[in-house]
Amino acid sequence: MKRIKKIIITLLLILLIGSIGVSSLIGVFFYNLALNANYSKDIVYADHKGDKLRDNEKWLADESNYTESYIESSDGLKLHAYVVTQNGNTNKWAIVVHGYGGSGQLMSAKAKYFYEMRYNVLIPDLRGHGKSEGEYIGMGWKDRLDIINWIKFIIKDNQNSEIVLHGTSMGAATVLMASGENLPSNVKAIVADCAYTSIWDEFSYELETYLSVQSSYILNVTNIVTQLKAGYSLKEGSALEAVKKSTVPILYIHGDSDKFVPYYMMDKLYNATNSPKEKLTVEGAEHANSDLIAPFLYWLTIEDFVEQYVS
Repeated sequence: MKRIKKIIITLLLILLIGSIGVSSLIGVFFYNLALNANYSKDIVYADHKGDKLRDNEKWLADESNYTESYIESSDGLKLHAYVVTQNGNTNKWAIVVHGYGGSGQLMSAKAKYFYEMRYNVLIPDLRGHGKSEGEYIGMGWKDRLDIINWIKFIIKDNQNSEIVLHGTSMGAATVLMASGENLPSNVKAIVADCAYTSIWDEFSYELETYLSVQSSYILNVTNIVTQLKAGYSLKEGSALEAVKKSTVPILYIHGDSDKFVPYYMMDKLYNATNSPKEKLTVEGAEHANSDLIAPFLYWLTIEDFVEQYVS
């Protein structure tokens, strides 16, 4: 009888160790696939696919008067941004934030439009992207603190600055997550283009929609790896919780044909927001291309919104 018990216990231990091993492999695989900055993201999704810049993205690459600035993050990373300033004096600034798998350079078209609106522009490379250091992708959560440091970078040299935050996709989630912090009064308005409600919600949607798998198990084991390797939890990063605390006016923009960050997330964010808010639906727009589908409507809406809060 004792021998049978020992055999059963041994088998259970083998099964337990085996299941832990399998879970670990699954967690590491999905962490690398989604969040390891050193792994190719070709099979996931980047806001701009390929290395070739489109015509409307070449302004920053060709612009001769930009400078490249660096700051240190709170956890010691060297972060990079492009800065383009007006020839004449202006206190207006726009921080234009790229999405997952992108870079500051790929926000050139949107940065150029703010520049033509007489804004100085700062276009950061988020951690793990472009010329910024980082071994992992922050999905907006760690990045929100980096954006606050870029805000302080501007204010240090221009105490009267009036700052607009504009983000696309993960960049939109980033600026929304930042909105829940105690932002300096210099931040006057936020534009969130196709933001997701939370990291957990977005990954759940992706797994269930495109892989047709039940997401909770995969996310839980991936979350353990993320906490060990990246130092944050997938459950922490919630734009939805942040906007409940925001005091900054927010404009939401989303295409109703978005299949990557689902359109319904905009209404959830909008309804949760307690600060002044507006929203724009761009019919027929897919993910991160509302400005290409309806450029006049897109920029007119942004101009009308920010002019209410920026002098």
